[in-house]
Amino acid sequence: MNVEAPPFRKVLVANRGEIAIRIFRTLRELGIESVAVYSEADRASLHVTVADEAYLLGAGPPAESYLNVERIVERARRAGADALHPGYGFLAEKAELARACTEAGIVWIGPPPEAIVIMGSKVEARRRMAAAGVPVIPGTTEPVESAEELAALGEEYGWPLAVKASAGGGGKGLKVVRSAEEAERALATARREGEAYFSDATVYVEKYLEDPRHVEVQVLADEHGNVVHLGERDCTIQRRHQKLVEETPSPAVTPELRDRIGSIAVDAARAVGYRSAGTVEGLLDRDGNYWFLEMNTRIQVEHTVTELVTGIDLIREQILVAAGHPLSYGQENIRFSGHAIECRINAEDVASGFLPAPGAITAYREPAGPGVRVDSGVTVGSEILALYDPMIAKLCVWDTDRERARRRMLRALGEFTIEGVPTLVGFHRALLAHPCFVAGETCHGVVESTELAAQAAELTARSTGAARDGAPRSQPQIVDVELDGRRYGVTVLQPEPPHVELARVRRERSLATHHLAGEEDVVSPMQGTVLAVEVADGDEVTAGSVICVIEAMKMENEITAHRDGRVSGLSVEPGEAVTTGQVICVVAQEGS
Repeated sequence: MNVEAPPFRKVLVANRGEIAIRIFRTLRELGIESVAVYSEADRASLHVTVADEAYLLGAGPPAESYLNVERIVERARRAGADALHPGYGFLAEKAELARACTEAGIVWIGPPPEAIVIMGSKVEARRRMAAAGVPVIPGTTEPVESAEELAALGEEYGWPLAVKASAGGGGKGLKVVRSAEEAERALATARREGEAYFSDATVYVEKYLEDPRHVEVQVLADEHGNVVHLGERDCTIQRRHQKLVEETPSPAVTPELRDRIGSIAVDAARAVGYRSAGTVEGLLDRDGNYWFLEMNTRIQVEHTVTELVTGIDLIREQILVAAGHPLSYGQENIRFSGHAIECRINAEDVASGFLPAPGAITAYREPAGPGVRVDSGVTVGSEILALYDPMIAKLCVWDTDRERARRRMLRALGEFTIEGVPTLVGFHRALLAHPCFVAGETCHGVVESTELAAQAAELTARSTGAARDGAPRSQPQIVDVELDGRRYGVTVLQPEPPHVELARVRRERSLATHHLAGEEDVVSPMQGTVLAVEVADGDEVTAGSVICVIEAMKMENEITAHRDGRVSGLSVEPGEAVTTGQVICVVAQEGS
């Protein structure tokens, strides 16, 4: 029997969590040895034990370890790796890493660095796409430097506008401006995020489209001139401009539109000499116009749904293309079957505005059955660290049509057990049962509504046996009994195991600091780093005014005044670390 030789002997995966494990699986199927890297904080992480080999990235801040190009390349050489796969995230779009790998004689499993640079600069990408005849959203192709310039653009294009970091992505460095009064603050925030996340404070402006669909197209390209698209993904369901639910095909895309936007994506890839897997992101407006948004020069978090409907392993194609092989599929060979949905299961507290919720997982059981796929990087005892993205797992389902897939997802969500940290499981159950999702609408205004958060909390309480109003906490357990020869399942409420109780008490003790603070105090609801302080002692503020901005788990969170008053006792500065419940300042009312 002919067995195809592995394209590489050993590959280092420069990432962590579920995407690292996802790549290891394909490497194993190809007969390639896998190498993991890990930070000091990730010593006990699951991806470290799943790989064939693992190397510590060494001293330095754990949050920065996975972005240290020199150290990662050194570890790859030390391990004797033939190639390096960056997964997704900030590192995957560093042209510096692609070039360093080539210089070290290590094959880069990704696009050419030139394509990364062009598409990494949204300003340059807009220029290239416009020149190639790809439709781009009306806006600037030059950086915007001042609030006055931004205000003038608002008069020219009409409000609202979107201010974007040129090197941004994943919702980072994106601010919506609805009036000239908001221009200065939005510009400063977008620049700060661009500098903090991408080391580039350059920003540009686009016309902000109200309630569009976020529709992206998966492309594959090789070095032999072959470029194909694998259909679209609808990523409209987002919060804070970050994706929560993805599905394919899009409920709004017809076969004719699919061919048209697929051709746009292929043209975009060809325009920059692309190679490997990539995603052309766009907006579909209410009139059916499709506009180029950006190109992500890496594998996407949501690549799973494309794999489910096409049967194509995108990681496998990336690896083979990097080894010089032509694509395994021509456009005429790609078939789309059924419908797939992905729900991102993050450690976030929906009731607190999707705040990140780090902590230890005390119970964990994944759903299974026909058409269910779970990509995760955790197990019982795993720690969701405040240093990194709060993703726990990606729950994906496939069925023959959208309604069946939706029902399958609800079934799978009902089977998913995660305890120890708040998660989005209840949120997804509430959303997928909402009439707007059932109808395939954008759910504009629903995702972050208090009504959906309340439904999510209720569903979570029912599924976990969580107590309300101070009642004793207990866990439901089904006990089989027989009565007159017939078998019955009886639900018995039993006390929580001691370790669950201890984890919850610790978490609540930390949160209780907020309640112990005085009614005038503004406290941090999370552990993180202060990025900006928007007030000074003595300033008059109103309820909702931004006091400071705190970054936690790769997300910016605005801390606002809870009432009108005057600021005093301001105790934080940019760059400082804060803890959960720490008093930031006092907002006192006259006469109080």
